[in-house]
Amino acid sequence: MNAPSHPSAPTPGPIAVCMHGFAPVAADGTRLHDASAETWDDVFAQVERLGFTAIEIADSHIRPSELTASRRAELKSVATSHGIELVSVHVQRQSVIQPGKGEENLAYAHRAIDAAAELGMRVFSTGLHQPFSEAQRAALWFWTAPGPVDPDDADTRALAVRRLRELGEHAASVGLPMSLEMYEDTYLGTADSAVRLIEEIGLDNVGLNPDIGNLVRLHRPIEDWREMHEKTLPYANYWHMKNYARDEAADGSWQTSTPTSMELGLINYRAMVARALELGFRGPFLMEQYGGDSLGVCARNRDYLTSLLPATAGA
Repeated sequence: MNAPSHPSAPTPGPIAVCMHGFAPVAADGTRLHDASAETWDDVFAQVERLGFTAIEIADSHIRPSELTASRRAELKSVATSHGIELVSVHVQRQSVIQPGKGEENLAYAHRAIDAAAELGMRVFSTGLHQPFSEAQRAALWFWTAPGPVDPDDADTRALAVRRLRELGEHAASVGLPMSLEMYEDTYLGTADSAVRLIEEIGLDNVGLNPDIGNLVRLHRPIEDWREMHEKTLPYANYWHMKNYARDEAADGSWQTSTPTSMELGLINYRAMVARALELGFRGPFLMEQYGGDSLGVCARNRDYLTSLLPATAGA
C-alpha cells in the first residue's frame, strides 16, 4: 500500500495546544472532566490569551464520549466563545490490545470516534501505549522507567491490526482521519514497525502521528531521528511536536535527555517541517510540552513553527 493520501488543502494547520498545562484533577479532587462550565471557561480563556485558536482534548483530562450530549454541547460552546476549535480527541493509554482490557478499550475508542464527529473535530488520535507502570508513576520523568511492552507475537500484532482497522473504518464512515501516535515499546515504537502497521491496516484515512520526541527522550540507544522522520513523514496525517535536549556517550554506555523548546532540542524541526511539506503533509499540528510552564513553551513553539510555514498556514 502507498502512503495515505493527504487532504487537498493548500496549507497545513491549524496549530493546536495540548492540555498538559492544566491539572486533570483540581485540589479539591474534582476532575476536569466533571468540572463546571466556569472552570472550562477559564481553561479556554487561558488558551485564548496565549493566542491559540485550537486545542486537542486529551482524554486524560476530558473524555468527550463519556459526557452527556448536553455537556458535550456545553464544552464546544465554551470553547467557541473564546474562538477555540476542538481539533482532535486523543485517546491515550487505552490500547486495544491491553491485556484484560482490550475489548473494553476498543468499545471506548468507538464511542470516542462518534463524539469527535459530533463535535466537528478534524482528527481521531490514538495509539497502542498502555497505562503507566508503578515505576513510571514514581519517576520524575516517566520515560526514564520501564513500562509495558507489546509482545513479539504475530497473533497479538494481527489482533492490533484488526482492531485498529475496525476503528479506522468507523472513523472513515464519519469523515475522520485516524492518526496513530508513535510510542516506545509498542508496534508503533520504531519507524519500520510503525510504517508496516499502517500498511497492514491498509486504509487511506489511517496515518501516523510521527511524534519522534517520544523516542528521542528515551534513556537508551535510539534510531537516528533523521531516518525516523524520513521513513514516517510520508504516512503522517497529524503531528504531536515537542523536543528534548539529548546527550549520550559515544560508547553507548549512557544516554540522558530533558525537555526543551522545539528550536533548541535535538530534532531540527526547520529541516523536518520543510521535508514534511515537501512530502505533502497537510494535517494539524499539536504543540506539546512536559515540565515547567507547558502552556508558555507551547506558545513559543507555536510562534517558531509559524515562522517555518507558508504565510497562510496554521490558521
